[in-house]
Amino acid sequence: MLYRDADSWRAAPSKRVLVFGMSGLGKTHMSTTLRDSGNWFHYSIDYRIGTRYMGERITDNAKAEAMKVPFLRDLLMSDSIYIGSNITFHNLSPVSTYLGKPGDPAKGGLPIAEYRRRQEQFRLSEIAALNDTGYFAERAQQLYGYPNFICDTGGSICEWVDPNDDNDPLMTTLSSVALPIWIKGDEAHTAALIARFDKAPKPMAYQPDFLLGCWSEYLAETGDAEDKVDPNAFVRWTYARALAHRQPRYEAMSRWGVTVTADDVATLNGEADFIDLIADALTSKLRSS
Repeated sequence: MLYRDADSWRAAPSKRVLVFGMSGLGKTHMSTTLRDSGNWFHYSIDYRIGTRYMGERITDNAKAEAMKVPFLRDLLMSDSIYIGSNITFHNLSPVSTYLGKPGDPAKGGLPIAEYRRRQEQFRLSEIAALNDTGYFAERAQQLYGYPNFICDTGGSICEWVDPNDDNDPLMTTLSSVALPIWIKGDEAHTAALIARFDKAPKPMAYQPDFLLGCWSEYLAETGDAEDKVDPNAFVRWTYARALAHRQPRYEAMSRWGVTVTADDVATLNGEADFIDLIADALTSKLRSS
């Protein structure tokens, strides 16, 4: 790890961290708290994906829909209007909208083949964005003068690593440039996440084998044809299974860094609280090793 103990962490003139865990447990709160202090550069993986690696695909998808409308098609063909993606740190919807959900086109679903194609695009984009972490950490300091750096990862980071491989390429690279921090939730948090997702199901990225297993099981259980699957019903059905699938992967990844709880993250009120939280986590890790 970059910081061997609490003292080395507190004394470090440049602090670099990478936070991971289930979406909805506090990654954004932690990142925003540090960014608002004025001393931390916030590198958002989802923002990088949407602006650098999938930006053209997102925009072209919107243009393709507009081209179906004769009035808009004529304006686009004559360069009279411009269609772009307004992605911000606070609005990453264009990325998830492009990713979509599989199922009945009449209900906004994508054919499973197209859905899998976009899943693969996202996988490659997220890995590329994660591998940019070191570059942005250096850029933040040298170009903008930020002494500290936080990488805010997406919930799907655990899908693209082998958490049980001590030499996993992605985790080896990431842990060499930043301290990984796992935000751990408990059963109550999981129940709350499931309830929240049930009210507003959102697109997710899945490990390919896990996705195919869930898709086959769902079709067998419901008897639906692929083009008659309710997209929202499928992602709701899959969500709890995805959380159960990811939890042990996150836990295995935690050995590369430190662990904090979602409850502790929720109480963060400023940079000083965060410094103390990570110092305590480093001390706990040393005691348990």
